[in-house]
Formats: sequence, structure tokens, C-alpha cells
Amino acid sequence: MAKREGLSKIVLKAMGIFGGVQVLTILCSIIRTKLVALWIGPMGVGLFGIYNQALEMMNTATNLGVRNSSVRDISQAMEQRDATLISRVITVVRRWSLWLGLGGALLTMGMAPFLSRFSFGDYTHEWHFVALAIAVLFMALTNGEYAVLQGLSKLKRLAHVTVSGVIGGLLISIPLFYFLREDSVLPSIIAYALCVVVAAYLYKDREYPPAEVSPRETERMGAGFIKLGVYMTLGSFVGMLASYAFVSWLNLYSGTDSVGLYQAGYTLIVKYAGLVFTALGMEFYPRLSRVANSSRRIRVFVSQEINIAFMVLTPCLLAFILLRSQLVWLLYSEEFEEIITFITWGVVGTVMRAVSWCMAFVMLAKGDGKIFLITESISAVMGLSLNVVCYILWGIDGLGYAYIAWYVIYTIIVGVVYFKVYHLTLSGNCYRNLAATLVVCVMAVLAMQLGLWYLALIVFAVAAPFCLRQAYRLWVK
Repeated sequence: MAKREGLSKIVLKAMGIFGGVQVLTILCSIIRTKLVALWIGPMGVGLFGIYNQALEMMNTATNLGVRNSSVRDISQAMEQRDATLISRVITVVRRWSLWLGLGGALLTMGMAPFLSRFSFGDYTHEWHFVALAIAVLFMALTNGEYAVLQGLSKLKRLAHVTVSGVIGGLLISIPLFYFLREDSVLPSIIAYALCVVVAAYLYKDREYPPAEVSPRETERMGAGFIKLGVYMTLGSFVGMLASYAFVSWLNLYSGTDSVGLYQAGYTLIVKYAGLVFTALGMEFYPRLSRVANSSRRIRVFVSQEINIAFMVLTPCLLAFILLRSQLVWLLYSEEFEEIITFITWGVVGTVMRAVSWCMAFVMLAKGDGKIFLITESISAVMGLSLNVVCYILWGIDGLGYAYIAWYVIYTIIVGVVYFKVYHLTLSGNCYRNLAATLVVCVMAVLAMQLGLWYLALIVFAVAAPFCLRQAYRLWVK
């Protein structure tokens, strides 16, 4: 018990470091999105969604998973405590990031006509996608530095990079939004990428100096994480492609305003509500990679991570449900009230996402690229199909129902791998906490949907203090 409490304290403290940064990042994103909604409107939010989806898709396609796969190699090199080996691995990671960034930028330029035609139905935005190639290069270089800092477990330095980049990007974007309005969307995206890459190089690790590694050695040493990264890239790219396909279909089927509504709701339930996952994962993935060959320790780590995720998520999700209308008004405007039902039911899907997210990291820690590709491909196809069908049947509200069904199916898929392929188990507390979290969230959702807000408030008043008290006890022990 003492060891598990110590582990919980480590996880919570790591989450506290990066969680605070995530909150500040979210606040900057809120300000930026609010200004876009007020000065440009749903059209501006829709354009942000289209260009960012294209940027993420191209970055995923050309980065070959180096951002995540190389963290595993750096973490394992740290375990050997060989400074020379660590320096060589870091040098290789940075070189591959540069090569892949240049290749990604050239590919984006070559695909600019196709991206314009696919996204807008014509070629009038071709040069916009050519310019987007600059951001692709910047993202690749930033991802390399992120991987180094995460693999070295230097979360404070990584936090400085994130905060500096986001604040710098916001300060540059504000005058662009005001003076250029709709024409400011693409320049602001490029400006943000520039600020982040500059911050990454200002705060990059200098403890391990660059090592002399020949091009042939760079290829050989990088073969391991590139091979795993290719599978990870294919799996992630399928997901990005499915998301991009849905946004493009929605743009053609219902218009850019509908894309803006979807993007606003998606951002709330996936990015804002999911900041807990990002904070936890920064410490969880390297730690899990170091014990990838120990089934007992994996079981302990995954079970503990799920329990902590529920402990932190439950009060956040209940507060999200209670303040849903106020959040939409604060973050966007009254024009976005249509997404209320979408984001309310999406919270229930977030509960299932917590379970699948923790178990899915085992595939990456073990380096099982093929299994990861299969599970992510099935998930992407199911997610796209559910989004299209549910939107046709129920409009924007249906996307909330689709999100629940999607993550129930994904949890089952990942569970088959975790339990049947790896023969791993979860502690009994995981099942009890899952059931409890689902019950309180569904109760709060139903109460709000029926207009019985005071019942949802009672659920929050009972559940939130209990979870926060448990987290505090683990923090101070």
C-alpha cells in the first residue's frame, strides 16, 4: 500500500506541474477562440478547424511517430545511465526531426491543390495550403524537442516551452484578428507555430551536448523508433484522416458554419475536458516504457493511472455539466448555443475515454506497432461512420451520441488487446470507480437535460468533495 501511495503522489505531483501549464494554455486558447468568435464569427472558427485539421494530418503523416516513439528510446537510455548513449540518441532524434520536417513541408506544398479541392470544393485556397507548409516544418522541429524533454522527464522545462509558445502566439494573433479578420486565420496559425519552435530552442536540453554521429549511424540508431513510429503514424494518420474527412464532408453537406459549431463542441469535450489526459500522459508514458517487460508492474501502473484519472476527472466533468451554458457563452458566443446537447452527452464518452486511454498506452510502451495500427484503424472507421450517421439523423446533437458509442466501442477493442493478448488485469477499484463515475455523470446529464439543475448541483456537491479529498490525501502523504 505504501508503494502505491508513493506512486500516486508522484503521478499527482507530475500532473500538478503540467496541469497548471495546461490550464494556462487553455486560458490563452479561450481568449483566442473568443476573439475569433466575436470578430470573425462561426466562419472564422470553421476555417480554423479546417486548416488545423489539415496541419495535424500532414504533421502526423510525415513525422513518422518520432514525437512518441523516440520518447521510449530516450527513457530506456536514461535507465542505463550512460551519458554518451543518451547524447547520441538525442542527436539522432533531432536529426530525424529536421529531415522529416523538411520532407513534410515539401509534401504539403505538393498536395496543396488536392487539399484545397478536398476541403473547399475548388482550388481558390491552394496557396493557403502552400503557406501552411511552413507550420508543418516548425511543428516537426518542435516535436523533436518535446520528445527529448519528455524522455528525460524534464517536465518543468517542457512546461516553459509550452507556456512561452502559447502566450507569444496569442500576443501576435490579437492584432492580426482585429485588423485582418477572416484573412488572419492562416497567418495566426503560422505565427503560433513559429513562437512554439522558438521557445523550444530557447529551453531545449543542454545537459547532454550534441554527439558526433555519422549519417549512416543516424539511420541505424533511428531505425528502431522509426519502425515503431511508422506503425504509430499509420494508426494516428488514419484517425486524423477520418476526422479531416468528416470536417470536409460536413463543410460540403451543411456549410462552414456547421463546421464551426462542430469544431467548438469538439474542442470543449476533447481538448478542454481532456487536459487531464495530457497532464497525466507526460509522466505516465515514459514510466510505463521503462517497465514494459514486467506484467505485474504494468498492471499496477495502469490500474493506478485509471483510478487517479477518475479521481481528478469526476469533479471536472460534473462542473462542466453544470456550467455548460456559461462555458459556451464565455468561450464562444450565443451563436454557439446549438452545441449544448452535443457537449453534454460527450462528457459521458469522456469517462470511457479515460479507461481506454490508460490501457492503450501499453501497446506503445511494448512497441507493438501492428496491434496499435489495427486498433486505431478500426476506431477511426467506427468514429467516422457514427459521426456521419448520427449527424444525418439528429443533427449537431447526434454528435454527442456518436461520441459515447465511439468510445464504448474503442474501450472494448483496447480491452480485448489488454486482457486477451497481453493477459493483463485491472484492480477491482478500477471497475468500482468506473461504475461510480458513470452513474454520477449520467445522473447529472439527465438532470440538466430535464431542466432540474438543482439535482445536478446536489450530485456535484456530494461527489466532488469526496474525490478532491482523496486526491489531497495522496498529495500530502
